[in-house]
Amino acid sequence: MFRRLLLLATAAVTLLVVWPASRALSQGGPPGPPQPGVPLSQVKWEPWNNAGLARMPQDVSPDGPAPARDLTGLWDTARGGIGARGARGTPAPLTAWGEQVSKTHHSGDGVRMVPVEQINDPLSTMGDPGGFPRNLLFELRQVQFLQTPQAVYGLHMWEKRWRQIWTDGRTLPVDPDPRWYGYSVGRWEDDYTFVVNSNGTDERTWLDNAGNPHSDQLKVEERWHRLTKNRMELTVTLDDPKAYARPWVALEKLQLVQIPMSVDLIEMMNAASEVQSVAAAFRAEPKK
Repeated sequence: MFRRLLLLATAAVTLLVVWPASRALSQGGPPGPPQPGVPLSQVKWEPWNNAGLARMPQDVSPDGPAPARDLTGLWDTARGGIGARGARGTPAPLTAWGEQVSKTHHSGDGVRMVPVEQINDPLSTMGDPGGFPRNLLFELRQVQFLQTPQAVYGLHMWEKRWRQIWTDGRTLPVDPDPRWYGYSVGRWEDDYTFVVNSNGTDERTWLDNAGNPHSDQLKVEERWHRLTKNRMELTVTLDDPKAYARPWVALEKLQLVQIPMSVDLIEMMNAASEVQSVAAAFRAEPKK
């Protein structure tokens, strides 16, 4: 009965973090690679509440050359951005501090997976913000980029969060107050590669839904590489000397395609009241 309630509570993060993981294992995981020759122009876009692409099309014709120094548009990662079992890259070995913190993380999936009633993920049990870089490593669905003379803005469908990436020449703060989504500055490495460096992340957040930890010393590098007019790829590298023995690539060349700007995306909010009521009901379920 209660699992039916989860299906209805689409706004609750618990639906997306706790329960579908076990279903995905039994159903064989996300869809496989698409068949070639499916143009993006032939995808049927609903006028309202469109969840995005189920698969990444291989044929996005009509395509063309990428515009120089421009990320503007609405980009879809298809199922490849969901990352239901944590970062796609293999984490570096944990330091003693990282190991100690990781033992306190009881996740709904991945290597630290525990029974539902024992999960303590602050995202799925308290309704805390997912934070950064978790919004890239888990549930990176659609993101829209807007560019101004001072900054690039990333508008994320997941949790309806927006990021400000400064491009006015400022440097990252030396001793920043922690933020859920950190501090970010960006620069164009060349005409088609936008590099973002971030720091100042809050230690309360997890890297992903598998419970990989991080410290306030975490530094993140994103490389948004525009391949063509309609294609882009993202690579994310993490450097956290307090938590990990060496830097490691958490996401490598994740594919994105540009979709029509007229698409209306579903609302996926982290509603604390729903999250907490769902978690309480799980805890109250009779043990089998």
